[in-house]
Amino acid sequence: MKVTDFEGKTVYIVGGSSGIGLSAATLLAGDGSNVFIFARGKERLEDALAKIDNSKKSGVQRSGFKQLDVTDHDQVNKVMNEAVEEFGAPDILINSQGRAYPNYFEKITYKQFDETMKVHIYGDWNTVTALLPHMKERGGYVVNVTSVLGFMGAFGYSDYCPSKYAIIGFSEVLRSELKRYGIGVSILCPPDTDTPGFKVENLTKPPETVAVSEGGGLMQPDEVAAALVQGIKKGKFFIGPGSVRVLWLAKRLVPWLVDLYMDHQVKKVRKDSTL
Repeated sequence: MKVTDFEGKTVYIVGGSSGIGLSAATLLAGDGSNVFIFARGKERLEDALAKIDNSKKSGVQRSGFKQLDVTDHDQVNKVMNEAVEEFGAPDILINSQGRAYPNYFEKITYKQFDETMKVHIYGDWNTVTALLPHMKERGGYVVNVTSVLGFMGAFGYSDYCPSKYAIIGFSEVLRSELKRYGIGVSILCPPDTDTPGFKVENLTKPPETVAVSEGGGLMQPDEVAAALVQGIKKGKFFIGPGSVRVLWLAKRLVPWLVDLYMDHQVKKVRKDSTL
């Protein structure tokens, strides 16, 4: 399944008030979609909606927002059912919520681990659970945003990686099960992306994590969003912006080489710190 024309499509973007989600929202609005965004903070939602409205292709397009905490199962059901009544059922659901606070494993608390899992995998589960009854009547598309760290573990991300790995497994199951309803499924695996969340992420990164990330480059949200839209058009399950697909292949074909590079970077940092 794929979507070749976004004109008139109704798109729900969870985590659409900033970063990749907002870039996707403005891009799809420019393609003629009716775009509705969901996030926790009202002020950021209002600012994001103004950008979406400015990107619209025509005056007949609709847009709007609702405040939502994806970790609250009951709230997600309530808000999404209200949204369907108000906005109509989505043709496309994009789960783009996320956060990262990298650190040494010993410094990551159970509370942080629990919250990370709830934001990422529980959040995706909750939104799909709430919206599937409405989507399967008409078909559609689901995109779950994971990460390059959803298929490879990296120093400093002992809570983040498990949550992103889980999204890939969840999405593979959905891809198989939802075909009977005419619903396509994709995963988006962006590399480091210049978002507000990335700036927060950098505040707690151990030096080893910084070193491992070197050479990967930094993509812009608009670039990742463009890859996302193209991936939906082509019906790709795996959407890897930039050089991510090369890394994905390397991790599968020559995993020892990827591990060798990361181990080298970690050892280099530790050696330099002892000088």
